[in-house]
Amino acid sequence: MALIKKPVTGMKDILPNEMRIRDYVTQLVKDTYQTFGFTPIETPAVEHIENLLSKQGGENEKLIFKILKRGEKLVLGPDTKEEELADSGLRYDLTLPLSRFYSAHAAELPAPFKALQIGPVWRADRPQKGRFRQFVQCDIDILGDPTNLAEIELITATTTLLGKLDFKDFTVRINDRRILRAMAESSGFDEKDLDNVFIILDKMDKIGTEGVREELISGGYEKTCVDKYISLFEGDVNGVSYLNELSQKIGGFIEDGAISGLTGIMESVEKVKNADFNIIFDPTLVRGMSYYTGAIFEITMNEFGSSVAGGGRYDEMIGRFTGNKVCACGFSIGFERIITILLDKGFTPAGAGEKYAFLIEKGASSDFTARVIREASKLRGTGACVLVSMMNKNKKFQKEQLEKEGFALDNIREFYHSEFKN
Repeated sequence: MALIKKPVTGMKDILPNEMRIRDYVTQLVKDTYQTFGFTPIETPAVEHIENLLSKQGGENEKLIFKILKRGEKLVLGPDTKEEELADSGLRYDLTLPLSRFYSAHAAELPAPFKALQIGPVWRADRPQKGRFRQFVQCDIDILGDPTNLAEIELITATTTLLGKLDFKDFTVRINDRRILRAMAESSGFDEKDLDNVFIILDKMDKIGTEGVREELISGGYEKTCVDKYISLFEGDVNGVSYLNELSQKIGGFIEDGAISGLTGIMESVEKVKNADFNIIFDPTLVRGMSYYTGAIFEITMNEFGSSVAGGGRYDEMIGRFTGNKVCACGFSIGFERIITILLDKGFTPAGAGEKYAFLIEKGASSDFTARVIREASKLRGTGACVLVSMMNKNKKFQKEQLEKEGFALDNIREFYHSEFKN
C-alpha cells in the first residue's frame, strides 16, 4: 500500500508563516478576553455519543466523526447497526462540551461564570475556502446571567478583539429568536411550519425579498400570509426605531421584554464601543443552531463573503444535563476565517523581537561553532530571535528563503573560521 503525502481531505498542514500568525492571534485572543474577566478552560476533544446526538446541534449532528468502540465492546455481526458501533465521537463545536463541563463543575465555579475556550473541532463537512473538516473554534460564554449585560459584554469583547487586529467598518447584526417567531406567527404561519419558514428566510441575502416570497408561496403557504410576512421586511428595518414600530405591528405575539432587551443591547454597545463598526437590527438573521432561545448575533465584514463571528443566548441547553434552567450566552469568532483574511492581506504579527540568522561555514570546529552560539546567546538575552544554521552551498538561495521567513537581509550574518582567528 503506497503512502500518501497529502493530508486527509478537509484537513491541512500549516506552514511556518501561517503558524506565526495563528500563534499571534491566539495569544491576542487570550490577552484581550481575559481583560474582560473570561477564564480559560479546556474540555476533551472526544464526547459521549449520547451528548453529540442529543438534538441540540442542528445540522452539525449529521457531520459527526464517530469513534468505533474498542476491544470487547466492539461486536460485529450481520445485523449490526451503525449506532451500535460507536460510543463516542469528535466534538463538532465547543458549546455542547461547555454545557457538560458546567453541569459537572458548577459548584466549583463562580456565578456568573465567564468561560474562554480555544480548541480544534471536527465536522465531516464539504471543504471550501476558510472552511475545513478540522478547524479551531474560539468561544467566550457567560453562564448564569439572565440579563442583557451578558450580550453587551460578549459583543464588546469580540469587537474589541477584531479592532486590535485592525479590522474596520465591520457590522454586528443582531436579532432575537423570540422576535423571529413572533413575526412569523403574527403573519399566520403555524408553529409546525416555523423551522421551514426560517430556512427560506435565511436565504434573503442571496435571493432577495421577492425570491423569499416566491419560495414561500411555491412551498404551499397562503399568499395572504406570505404577503403580510414579507411586508414586515420592507423599508428601513435596521434601526432601533424600526424595533419600536415592530412592537406595534406584532405586539400580541411578542414575549414581554424581547424588543426592549434588544434595544438596550444595541444602544449600550453603541455607547461603549472602542472599535470601528456598526451594530444593526437584522430581522432576517436566523442562526441555524436549534438551541438558541433569545438574542442572536453575527459579525460580517467586507473582506469575507460570509460571517466571521456568531453566537447568541441558549438558556435551555445546560438544563438538559442538570434538570434546572441555567441562563447562558456565547459568542464564537470564526478563527479560520479570520486567519484566511489576515493571510490574504499579507498580515505581519506585531510585537515580535528582531530576527537574526547566523550562518556558520561548513567544516567548522566545535570550538568555532560554540563561539558563534555564544554570540547568538547574547542577542537572545535581549529578546531577539536568533537562528543558527550551517551555511548551504547555494548561499544565495538560502538567504532568499530566510528573507521569506521574515529575516531582514542586514540581519543575516555569515561566520567564517578566519574571522575568529586571534
